[in-house]
Amino acid sequence: MSQIYEEVLKANEIYVSTFGDKAQLAMPPSRHFAILTCMDARLDPAKFAGLKEGDAHVIRNAGGRASDDAIRSLVISYKLLGTREWFIIHHTDCGMETFSDSIMEELLEKSLQTAVLEGGQWKDVGKTKGSSEGKYIRWLTIKNQPLSVIEDVLRVRNHPLVPPEIPIYGFIYDVKSGKLIEVEEASKVGKAK
Repeated sequence: MSQIYEEVLKANEIYVSTFGDKAQLAMPPSRHFAILTCMDARLDPAKFAGLKEGDAHVIRNAGGRASDDAIRSLVISYKLLGTREWFIIHHTDCGMETFSDSIMEELLEKSLQTAVLEGGQWKDVGKTKGSSEGKYIRWLTIKNQPLSVIEDVLRVRNHPLVPPEIPIYGFIYDVKSGKLIEVEEASKVGKAK
């Protein structure tokens, strides 16, 4: 077993010992909203949005992008669990800004091992065989943060399974200050109808 494995299980033992009445939390989020944000380890939605367990749904993926699966989760969050407001939150200094679909495809074709970023360029250092399957995935990379937030809010807003009465807000989280910065155009196009 790895050290990380042991640390996770030890942390869980401590958590279980103070779990208390959390077993009584309802399945629907008590504050009736959902956040779609990036998986970046520097983002802690519970802290930057003032959440405690049971408050909100938090959906995370690379870039906080409105992928088909993220929209699926948002629709379930509303339809079955009663969320009434959604926040799409990207962030500064996002890894999704450091590559393009073609770069990812090339790296995966060379090997499936972890690549390294050297001098602003991704380099594959793997020795094993890669795969051409990467060309079948839409990587949803980011060239312009505000524009990507607007695109994602529009993609969610215009989805046929998203009710028009749900407001969708667009933000960028600043990893240097912890501040949420509203992308006003995104929130404007995400306005409830």
